[in-house]
Amino acid sequence: MTEEPSDLIRSVSRALRVLEEVSRADRPLSVKVIARRCGLNLSTSYHLVRTLCYEGYLYRCPDGDYLPGSKVAERFHEMIDAFDRPPRASVVLRHLAAVTGHTAYLAQLVGGRLVVLDVAEGPRSPWLEDVQAGLDVAPHATALGKALLLTLPPKMRRDVLTEYGLPRFTSATPTSVEEVEEELAALCPGQVVEERGQFRDEVACAGAVVPGTSWAIGISARGLSVPARARSATRRPGPCPAIRSDGEAAPPPYDPSASDLRRPHGAGAGPRSRRDPVRALAR
Repeated sequence: MTEEPSDLIRSVSRALRVLEEVSRADRPLSVKVIARRCGLNLSTSYHLVRTLCYEGYLYRCPDGDYLPGSKVAERFHEMIDAFDRPPRASVVLRHLAAVTGHTAYLAQLVGGRLVVLDVAEGPRSPWLEDVQAGLDVAPHATALGKALLLTLPPKMRRDVLTEYGLPRFTSATPTSVEEVEEELAALCPGQVVEERGQFRDEVACAGAVVPGTSWAIGISARGLSVPARARSATRRPGPCPAIRSDGEAAPPPYDPSASDLRRPHGAGAGPRSRRDPVRALAR
């Protein structure tokens, strides 16, 4: 837990608390509800809400209740753009989702948090509302997290796990650093990591670190196993897709041999548009 700074500005802290409470609510909130949930008096809540509305971070509905404002969305997109994502990341994820039918994810450890940077949805995967672009997710219970944890020195890995905590999501979730370390001890850095039902019941995920980078690519699947073909594609997502005249990617048939990560660009690689996108990410 981060220690509270000695020069903490209480009014800013309260305003952020109000914004967080309104943002996580599943319906618009009245000022009275905001005050109760945030532990603030009504007068203070009215001042904070009016200020946040004026700045564009809250929106007042016609009935007087409040929703997150447009500035929240603007800051979200600016945050995503600020991450040093590889320029071809979206193309790679869309291609992976197209050839496997499974949702593809790109993630990175940022300041000790596992942050999802991009997502391409696939019909063979369940909708995971907690694994969306801009959100931080559990490193101890996800394949993306485990793949990235494998790249860290033991002390740094322990620090990441301790800072995030090890909440239980399902009966299969590891809830101690020792459990996670025991699981990782059987794995090697760079290999495809799979978790089965640790983050969500009846959902499996596979993930692997892009060679030479600090990014991990993963996919999710219904059930407690990831199909072998899709699991292999996580490590070798296939050649870059052609681009149709309408600007959309037109994925070629899946061909694992065409995207062997061990093959140099100059050794038998086809035209540039056919090169392995993961290799392009790592350049």
